[in-house]
Formats: sequence, structure tokens, C-alpha cells
Amino acid sequence: MDVDNKSLAAQNALLSKLGISTTQDKNAVPKEELGQTDFLKLMTAQLQNQDPFAPMDNGDFIAQMAQFSSVAGISKMSETMSGIADQMGQFRVASSVNYLGHSVMIPGNLARADDNGEIHGAIELERASVDTRIEFLDAATGESLHTLDMGGRASGLSGFAWTEVPEQYRDGSRRVRLDVLVNYGDGEGVQSLTPNVYAQVIGTAKTATNGDGMLETEDYGDVSAAEVLRFRL
Repeated sequence: MDVDNKSLAAQNALLSKLGISTTQDKNAVPKEELGQTDFLKLMTAQLQNQDPFAPMDNGDFIAQMAQFSSVAGISKMSETMSGIADQMGQFRVASSVNYLGHSVMIPGNLARADDNGEIHGAIELERASVDTRIEFLDAATGESLHTLDMGGRASGLSGFAWTEVPEQYRDGSRRVRLDVLVNYGDGEGVQSLTPNVYAQVIGTAKTATNGDGMLETEDYGDVSAAEVLRFRL
């Protein structure tokens, strides 16, 4: 019993020299992880109290130091990457501000005439078509306004333009719906396709999830900057 008490007293004295308290402070905040200072204190205590007839092997000592350095390095790297991610998010938002007042090409079938009173856009075909048509209709009434016959088209992006827009639509106050009809000549008949049209950027925002720059567009609301195909001044 006396031996146990002496051993406990010696242990407490050693921990006291290292600055490690053995008494619990009711007001102290529990510590969930060891820092670099704590690790060095424990390593020093281990060296001072090792068996002189069986000292710690140099390889074991180096391995412990390397392991701690690796963990500390990973923690530091995580903090650095988090900081970089925040800066990238701010950069995306700052870059998105440059789009304000301009137009971007995004997927959609609602369009308005531009400053020149014209409607431009593009369609993307997965393979060559034998017949391609675009129907322009009043978005509110469904009234047919114009049919653009593009004929056969190669696969990929193909631009289109409607330059003779009626006067009441030329100021961009009225929306036009685009219905794209494609025949690939594969026996499946005519298929519909979503075109890509220009929409004006009226605001920017930053998502709370991944920090990607978001563009607030007329008629389409918030869209990711990654969805933008083209930018027009």
C-alpha cells in the first residue's frame, strides 16, 4: 500500500514538473486533443523516465516524431485548403460582377430581343440532322411569329439569328418562346430540343454550399456561372 502511494506521489511530482495538473478543475473546459506543446512534454517525460537498461530505440523515437509531424501537417494543410476555398469563392463572386448588365448564353427557350432588336442563340445537336426548324412564338399567347428553317445540320453547336423581329418585340419588353424541332432521319420522327439563348444578368450571388458564383438572370432567375456557354457585351 505504501509502495503504491509512493509511486503515485512520484508520478504526480513528475507531472507537476511538466506543468500537467492531476486535479480536476470544475470550471475548466475539457480538452479534446493534444497540441504540439503537450506532445513535447510527454516525449520529454518518456525520455526522462525510460528504463536505463532498455532505452528507447532511435527508430521508435523518430517514428513517433514523424507521426506527430504528419498529423500536424495534415491539420495545417486542411486549414490552408479551407482558406483557399474561401478565397476562391470570393474570387468567383468578384468575377461574376463583371457580368452585370451584360448577356450570357444559357439553356432555355425564352428570349427577348437584344439592343439591336434581334434574337440570337444556338442549338446543340448530339448527331447530324436532316431537318432542323425553330418556331418563334409569343410567350404569353402562343401566337406563331416566325419559323426559321435551318435544314440539315452537323452535330455540335449551330448558331441562329432572327433579325426581322416585329416592332412590338424589338425593345425586349415582350418575351418570345422558341420551340426547336429536329429530325435526325433515324425513323423516330421529329424531336424537340432545348436551345441556348441569351439572358441579361441583373445580379450576382454566392451559394452557401460550394461557393460557386451564381448569376441572377432575367426570366431564368439564379443560374450557376458554370452553365454559361458564351458571354456577350
